[in-house]
Amino acid sequence: MSELQKGIEYMQNHQFEEAAQSFNNYIEENPEDPVGFINFANLLVHLQEYDSAERFYNKALELEEKLPAAHYGLGNMYYEQEQYDQATKQFQDAMKQGLDDEDVYFMLGMSLLNQEMPKLALPYLQRASELSPEDIDIQFQYGLTLAYGNMIDEAYEQMNVVLSLDEEHSDAYYNKGVCLLYSEKPEEALVQFEKALAIQEEHLLAGNAKKQVEQLLQERDG
Repeated sequence: MSELQKGIEYMQNHQFEEAAQSFNNYIEENPEDPVGFINFANLLVHLQEYDSAERFYNKALELEEKLPAAHYGLGNMYYEQEQYDQATKQFQDAMKQGLDDEDVYFMLGMSLLNQEMPKLALPYLQRASELSPEDIDIQFQYGLTLAYGNMIDEAYEQMNVVLSLDEEHSDAYYNKGVCLLYSEKPEEALVQFEKALAIQEEHLLAGNAKKQVEQLLQERDG
Protein backbone atom coordinates (compact mmCIF):
# COMPACT_ATOMS: atom_id res chain seq x y z
CA MET A 1 0.00 0.00 0.00
CA SER A 2 1.40 3.39 -0.99
CA GLU A 3 1.73 6.28 1.43
CA LEU A 4 -1.09 7.98 -0.50
CA GLN A 5 -3.45 5.04 0.02
CA LYS A 6 -2.43 4.84 3.67
CA GLY A 7 -3.20 8.53 4.11
CA ILE A 8 -6.65 8.18 2.55
CA GLU A 9 -7.39 5.18 4.77
CA TYR A 10 -6.21 7.02 7.89
CA MET A 11 -8.37 10.00 6.95
CA GLN A 12 -11.44 7.78 6.48
CA ASN A 13 -10.78 6.36 9.97
CA HIS A 14 -10.44 9.88 11.47
CA GLN A 15 -6.74 9.27 12.26
CA PHE A 16 -5.78 12.72 11.10
CA GLU A 17 -2.22 12.96 12.43
CA GLU A 18 -1.33 9.66 10.79
CA ALA A 19 -3.03 10.80 7.57
CA ALA A 20 -0.99 14.01 7.55
CA GLN A 21 2.24 12.06 8.04
CA SER A 22 1.43 9.65 5.21
CA PHE A 23 0.49 12.45 2.80
CA ASN A 24 3.66 14.30 3.75
CA ASN A 25 5.74 11.16 3.11
CA TYR A 26 4.09 10.75 -0.29
CA ILE A 27 4.80 14.37 -1.23
CA GLU A 28 8.46 13.99 -0.22
CA GLU A 29 8.73 10.84 -2.35
CA ASN A 30 6.71 12.30 -5.26
CA PRO A 31 7.22 16.09 -5.23
CA GLU A 32 6.01 16.47 -8.84
CA ASP A 33 2.73 14.57 -8.35
CA PRO A 34 -0.15 17.02 -7.64
CA VAL A 35 -2.35 14.25 -6.22
CA GLY A 36 -0.41 14.25 -2.95
CA PHE A 37 -0.92 17.98 -2.53
CA ILE A 38 -4.66 17.70 -3.30
CA ASN A 39 -5.18 14.98 -0.72
CA PHE A 40 -3.21 16.86 1.92
CA ALA A 41 -5.27 19.97 1.12
CA ASN A 42 -8.51 17.98 1.49
CA LEU A 43 -7.34 16.90 4.95
CA LEU A 44 -6.49 20.49 5.89
CA VAL A 45 -9.96 21.67 4.81
CA HIS A 46 -11.47 18.98 7.00
CA LEU A 47 -9.38 20.34 9.89
CA GLN A 48 -10.45 23.90 8.97
CA GLU A 49 -6.86 24.96 8.31
CA TYR A 50 -7.96 26.92 5.28
CA ASP A 51 -4.88 29.06 4.58
CA SER A 52 -2.62 26.01 4.47
CA ALA A 53 -5.16 24.10 2.37
CA GLU A 54 -5.28 26.93 -0.18
CA ARG A 55 -1.50 26.85 -0.53
CA PHE A 56 -1.53 23.10 -1.15
CA TYR A 57 -4.30 23.32 -3.78
CA ASN A 58 -2.44 26.13 -5.54
CA LYS A 59 0.79 24.11 -5.44
CA ALA A 60 -1.06 21.24 -7.14
CA LEU A 61 -2.30 23.65 -9.82
CA GLU A 62 1.24 24.96 -10.35
CA LEU A 63 2.34 21.39 -11.07
CA GLU A 64 -0.56 20.70 -13.43
CA GLU A 65 -2.77 23.39 -14.92
CA LYS A 66 -5.85 21.26 -15.57
CA LEU A 67 -6.83 19.66 -12.29
CA PRO A 68 -10.61 19.57 -11.76
CA ALA A 69 -10.17 17.90 -8.35
CA ALA A 70 -8.08 20.85 -7.12
CA HIS A 71 -10.69 23.36 -8.30
CA TYR A 72 -13.44 21.29 -6.69
CA GLY A 73 -11.47 21.19 -3.43
CA LEU A 74 -10.92 24.94 -3.52
CA GLY A 75 -14.64 25.39 -4.19
CA ASN A 76 -15.55 23.36 -1.11
CA MET A 77 -13.02 25.29 0.95
CA TYR A 78 -14.49 28.65 -0.09
CA TYR A 79 -18.03 27.34 0.39
CA GLU A 80 -17.27 26.30 3.96
CA GLN A 81 -16.08 29.87 4.62
CA GLU A 82 -19.25 31.28 3.00
CA GLN A 83 -17.21 32.87 0.20
CA TYR A 84 -19.82 31.81 -2.31
CA ASP A 85 -18.67 33.94 -5.25
CA GLN A 86 -15.18 32.42 -5.12
CA ALA A 87 -16.67 28.95 -4.62
CA THR A 88 -18.81 29.47 -7.74
CA LYS A 89 -15.77 30.26 -9.87
CA GLN A 90 -13.88 27.18 -8.67
CA PHE A 91 -16.80 24.81 -9.27
CA GLN A 92 -17.26 26.31 -12.74
CA ASP A 93 -13.56 25.76 -13.46
CA ALA A 94 -13.84 22.15 -12.27
CA MET A 95 -16.73 21.59 -14.68
CA LYS A 96 -14.92 23.29 -17.58
CA GLN A 97 -12.03 20.89 -16.98
CA GLY A 98 -14.28 17.85 -17.23
CA LEU A 99 -15.72 17.15 -13.77
CA ASP A 100 -19.24 15.87 -14.38
CA ASP A 101 -20.94 14.37 -11.34
CA GLU A 102 -23.79 15.21 -9.00
CA ASP A 103 -21.49 16.71 -6.35
CA VAL A 104 -20.10 19.49 -8.50
CA TYR A 105 -23.54 20.34 -9.94
CA PHE A 106 -25.02 20.38 -6.43
CA MET A 107 -22.27 22.53 -4.93
CA LEU A 108 -22.35 24.99 -7.83
CA GLY A 109 -26.12 25.25 -7.50
CA MET A 110 -25.89 25.79 -3.74
CA SER A 111 -23.19 28.45 -4.19
CA LEU A 112 -25.45 30.37 -6.56
CA LEU A 113 -28.47 29.86 -4.31
CA ASN A 114 -26.54 31.33 -1.38
CA GLN A 115 -25.95 34.40 -3.54
CA GLU A 116 -29.74 34.68 -4.02
CA MET A 117 -29.63 33.58 -7.65
CA PRO A 118 -32.23 30.78 -7.70
CA LYS A 119 -32.84 30.93 -11.43
CA LEU A 120 -29.13 30.50 -12.17
CA ALA A 121 -28.87 27.75 -9.55
CA LEU A 122 -31.88 25.82 -10.82
CA PRO A 123 -30.39 23.98 -13.83
CA TYR A 124 -27.42 22.77 -11.78
CA LEU A 125 -29.60 21.47 -8.95
CA GLN A 126 -31.94 19.90 -11.48
CA ARG A 127 -28.99 18.09 -13.07
CA ALA A 128 -27.76 16.96 -9.64
CA SER A 129 -31.24 15.60 -8.88
CA GLU A 130 -31.24 13.68 -12.18
CA LEU A 131 -27.81 12.18 -11.49
CA SER A 132 -28.62 11.24 -7.89
CA PRO A 133 -32.35 10.47 -7.64
CA GLU A 134 -32.03 8.76 -4.24
CA ASP A 135 -30.16 11.60 -2.51
CA ILE A 136 -32.70 13.20 -0.16
CA ASP A 137 -30.71 16.37 0.46
CA ILE A 138 -30.21 17.04 -3.25
CA GLN A 139 -33.89 16.39 -3.98
CA PHE A 140 -34.97 18.68 -1.13
CA GLN A 141 -32.66 21.54 -2.09
CA TYR A 142 -33.86 21.26 -5.69
CA GLY A 143 -37.43 21.61 -4.39
CA LEU A 144 -36.53 24.69 -2.34
CA THR A 145 -34.85 26.26 -5.36
CA LEU A 146 -37.99 25.71 -7.44
CA ALA A 147 -39.94 27.50 -4.71
CA TYR A 148 -37.44 30.38 -4.54
CA GLY A 149 -37.81 30.70 -8.29
CA ASN A 150 -41.61 31.03 -7.88
CA MET A 151 -42.23 27.67 -9.57
CA ILE A 152 -44.74 26.76 -6.89
CA ASP A 153 -46.51 23.80 -8.51
CA GLU A 154 -43.20 22.20 -9.46
CA ALA A 155 -41.84 22.80 -5.94
CA TYR A 156 -44.93 21.11 -4.45
CA GLU A 157 -44.40 18.05 -6.64
CA GLN A 158 -40.71 17.96 -5.79
CA MET A 159 -41.53 17.88 -2.07
CA ASN A 160 -43.63 14.80 -2.83
CA VAL A 161 -40.51 13.27 -4.39
CA VAL A 162 -38.65 13.98 -1.14
CA LEU A 163 -41.43 12.36 0.89
CA SER A 164 -41.34 9.29 -1.35
CA LEU A 165 -37.72 8.88 -0.22
CA ASP A 166 -38.33 9.83 3.43
CA GLU A 167 -41.91 9.92 4.66
CA GLU A 168 -40.76 11.48 7.96
CA HIS A 169 -39.22 14.57 6.33
CA SER A 170 -40.87 17.32 8.36
CA ASP A 171 -39.35 20.15 6.29
CA ALA A 172 -40.88 18.68 3.13
CA TYR A 173 -44.34 18.75 4.73
CA TYR A 174 -43.75 22.32 5.90
CA ASN A 175 -42.73 23.43 2.41
CA LYS A 176 -45.71 21.66 0.87
CA GLY A 177 -47.83 23.76 3.23
CA VAL A 178 -46.11 26.95 2.10
CA CYS A 179 -46.74 26.02 -1.55
CA LEU A 180 -50.42 25.46 -0.76
CA LEU A 181 -50.63 28.86 0.93
CA TYR A 182 -49.22 30.47 -2.22
CA SER A 183 -51.90 28.59 -4.13
CA GLU A 184 -54.52 30.01 -1.73
CA LYS A 185 -55.44 26.66 -0.19
CA PRO A 186 -55.13 27.41 3.53
CA GLU A 187 -57.11 24.38 4.76
CA GLU A 188 -54.86 22.01 2.83
CA ALA A 189 -51.79 23.94 3.99
CA LEU A 190 -52.87 23.52 7.59
CA VAL A 191 -52.92 19.74 7.18
CA GLN A 192 -49.29 19.81 5.95
CA PHE A 193 -48.12 22.01 8.84
CA GLU A 194 -49.80 19.61 11.27
CA LYS A 195 -48.02 16.67 9.64
CA ALA A 196 -44.68 18.48 10.03
CA LEU A 197 -45.41 19.10 13.72
CA ALA A 198 -46.49 15.49 14.28
CA ILE A 199 -43.01 14.43 13.17
CA GLN A 200 -41.08 17.30 14.76
CA GLU A 201 -42.97 18.88 17.63
CA GLU A 202 -40.49 21.77 17.92
CA HIS A 203 -40.65 22.73 14.22
CA LEU A 204 -40.82 26.50 14.78
CA LEU A 205 -41.67 27.49 11.21
CA ALA A 206 -44.49 24.95 10.98
CA GLY A 207 -45.75 25.97 14.43
CA ASN A 208 -45.86 29.66 13.52
CA ALA A 209 -47.46 28.93 10.14
CA LYS A 210 -50.10 26.74 11.78
CA LYS A 211 -51.06 29.55 14.19
CA GLN A 212 -51.25 32.11 11.38
CA VAL A 213 -53.40 29.89 9.18
CA GLU A 214 -55.73 29.02 12.06
CA GLN A 215 -56.12 32.74 12.79
CA LEU A 216 -56.73 33.45 9.10
CA LEU A 217 -59.42 30.75 8.88
CA GLN A 218 -61.06 31.96 12.09
CA GLU A 219 -61.24 35.55 10.81
CA ARG A 220 -62.48 34.42 7.42
CA ASP A 221 -65.18 32.13 8.81
CA GLY A 222 -66.21 34.63 11.44
